[in-house]
Amino acid sequence: MANSKRTLFLKRRLRVRNKLRAVNAGRPRLSVHRSNKNISVQLIDDVNGVTLASASSLEKDLGVVGKNNIEAAKKVGAAIAERAKKAGVESAYFDRGGFLFHGKVKALADAAREAGLKI
Repeated sequence: MANSKRTLFLKRRLRVRNKLRAVNAGRPRLSVHRSNKNISVQLIDDVNGVTLASASSLEKDLGVVGKNNIEAAKKVGAAIAERAKKAGVESAYFDRGGFLFHGKVKALADAAREAGLKI
């Protein structure tokens, strides 16, 4: 019996997250979620269980409301890097979840790196 796309996504997400947790203890996690209409990212401190900063294409001040393209991902990536600096975070590890590191997810990561966040 073939695995469904959802099952494969969940397996990939757990595999990625568990590998990253083992290697990057003590650093905050930059978690990405991509839907069909929007893209969002959170900077999470797993030790204390608190979100330090977040950014989304749903925010009106970014000017990309309801868009999920590479340009929107770049703006969200730059915004999260700026907010991370305000929160006092210099470096984080990139948790792509079950999403492939390609296209929008890659554009978000590159924009965050260019804005000064060490991923």
